Amino acid sequence: MSAEPREGAGWSLRPLRQFPDDRGAVLHMLRATDPHFEAFGEIYFSTIRQGVVKAWHMHRSKTVNLAVPIGEVAVVLWHPDADPQELRLGRETYGLLTIRPGVWYGFRGIGAGESLIANCATEPFDPAEGDDLPPDTDRIPYRWEAA
Repeated sequence: MSAEPREGAGWSLRPLRQFPDDRGAVLHMLRATDPHFEAFGEIYFSTIRQGVVKAWHMHRSKTVNLAVPIGEVAVVLWHPDADPQELRLGRETYGLLTIRPGVWYGFRGIGAGESLIANCATEPFDPAEGDDLPPDTDRIPYRWEAA
């Protein structure tokens, strides 16, 4: 991953540090002292299998912070004021993707086997706070690659 942060409509991607040694590695994600830290609501992990698409989701009030410490994931982001953006997250492109309210996003597993997604959200889960659409919706101008 480039050492420079990237930004788009309602999202930002910051490089993260890794500290590997012969025993394994420590991978940073988010600290309360980071200038971009907003709040802590919950942290959870999800997995996605290679070739599987999980889409679309949008939050109305919470910000999510994502990192992929194991495997590789294509993340597509769409805000009504911008074209869809596809980013890759994984060990080779290790970074913190911050997605603000109002941005639709989805994932496709591209790493072999299962990939692990860490999500640190600014609010605890509330099913009434977000919206979902199916991967093949016509409301978002993006078509997922066939598996």
